[in-house]
Amino acid sequence: MKINKLFQGALIVLALASCNDKMNYNEYNIYGKDYITKNFHNVGGFMTDIYNTVDYDFGNYSGGAMQASATDESVYSKLGNSIEDFYNGAWSATNAKGSVWNSMYAGIKTCNHVLGQMQGLNFEELKLNADYGAQMHRYENYKYECRFMRAYFYFALVRQYGGVPLVTSELPAKVVNTLSRNSSDEVFDFIIKECNDIQDKIVADYSNLGQFSTGTEESGRADRLAILALKARAALYWASPLFNTSNDRERYHDAARYTKELLDAAEARGKGLTAHYNDLWAAKSFNTPTIAKEIIFGRRYFKNPTGDNLVESNNYPVGIEGGSGGNCPTQNLVDAYDMKTTGLSINETGSGYDAAHPYKDRDPRLTATVAVNGDQWPTYSGVTPLETFQGGVNGEPLTGATPTGYYLKKFCNGAISLAGNGKVKESFHTWLTFRMGEFYLNYAEAVFKYLGSADATTAEFPMSAREAANKTRRRVGMPDLSSSGDFWTRLCNERFVELAFEGHRFWDVRRWKEADRYFKEIYEMKLAKDSDGNISYTRRKVERGWDDRMYLFPIPQTERMKNGNLLQNPGW
Repeated sequence: MKINKLFQGALIVLALASCNDKMNYNEYNIYGKDYITKNFHNVGGFMTDIYNTVDYDFGNYSGGAMQASATDESVYSKLGNSIEDFYNGAWSATNAKGSVWNSMYAGIKTCNHVLGQMQGLNFEELKLNADYGAQMHRYENYKYECRFMRAYFYFALVRQYGGVPLVTSELPAKVVNTLSRNSSDEVFDFIIKECNDIQDKIVADYSNLGQFSTGTEESGRADRLAILALKARAALYWASPLFNTSNDRERYHDAARYTKELLDAAEARGKGLTAHYNDLWAAKSFNTPTIAKEIIFGRRYFKNPTGDNLVESNNYPVGIEGGSGGNCPTQNLVDAYDMKTTGLSINETGSGYDAAHPYKDRDPRLTATVAVNGDQWPTYSGVTPLETFQGGVNGEPLTGATPTGYYLKKFCNGAISLAGNGKVKESFHTWLTFRMGEFYLNYAEAVFKYLGSADATTAEFPMSAREAANKTRRRVGMPDLSSSGDFWTRLCNERFVELAFEGHRFWDVRRWKEADRYFKEIYEMKLAKDSDGNISYTRRKVERGWDDRMYLFPIPQTERMKNGNLLQNPGW
């Protein structure tokens, strides 16, 4: 494992959000333990750095590629990017895509230090302050935030590698580098037990501290709902075929119970689905109550006090100033959006799909997620409608132009102009770690797998799987899921659409062990415009490599060289 010094260097702090306010973070220079524990402000700064380890994916691979482009969600338009290693045969133990191993264990080490070395402080310099009790209340809560973050980091590791070494206290490097891997069962069990132990001890709602309010509640911090969300998601992963090799239905029972526990607690606090799907990625989603009601926990990312344009510069269309292509939605994803009037798949008889007008009368989430030929995208003044056809202003053969016929809208603020004279240059962006839409679908999956029927209910689970899945469809005015056909296929499709580009597809298909079904054939749409101005559409199939060893990542060879007890995952 990578062992970092904890007390040197500048901690450059990004901002996070989860409910309706931002954390008031600063930059801290950390020199040593005595300096850190000297006052509450310094301890708070050190604690803040732990939040900066929370993962997000606005384009973590070279050039701005998202993990979505290693799935059937998108194709990265700039050839030669490292994201291609996931399917072109270049992925290996020596090219292990191992940044998560390093960052998560760095975060775990920091958590273990806070839990071991920063407890029992009384901050003499604050005792005469009127808000001393409120500040100490916040300080006492740090240990529960640390335990949540540590559990979250272990979740990020176990979904990627399976079993990993469990390190729950500070250990010298020579000891750490002799540890063997715990089983995935042991890691999931640890996560769930941690969540159970702290869920009623951590602050219930950071935006409402009552008598302990200081006026700067920093509601971006983890609270009780974040704990319940992590527990519920971890339980669902543990129940899934990748980790549940014995098909133990009780694991789905637990996942359903924990997800219902979260939904009940969240709804009691006034949370639910926001009215408009695309509002979830608005610049002010974190502090707009009608939008933030859906957000359970998220990470705000921005480089400057006024925000940034990272997502836009990585995904705006070629052919506009500053646009360079990027993560281009596939035809696989576009096909997943049902017909709005009938609620049927485009491939079903009677759906109403018109191949000559393929985007007409489709699920509104298509328009919110994918930019198609003829769209006014981006939305700032002066941009001409998209031309993604061959020879078009935004089409091939331009370098970086979309190979699929589409560009990404989701996450992008279309008002941002990358032109030198643009009026809006930056905005805030929030990566939604946990939101209510996900957990209605998680509940549907867990209850369906446990009860064995889409419409079954019990006294324990009065909401059926179909009813839960219909919540995200009703939000956008879509008909309920049809009772015909295979419910599991329809549920997976609903998840594909609702959670597109949110970092789920890469892991969902793996935990379901259905990569042969979804990841081996990617479809692109090639558009051509004739002399009369008519557009023709031709599907092109692109085959991608897949090997079942890819369900789990390889342990980085660099780590195995330091620790010979780290056994490699099968096939690597």
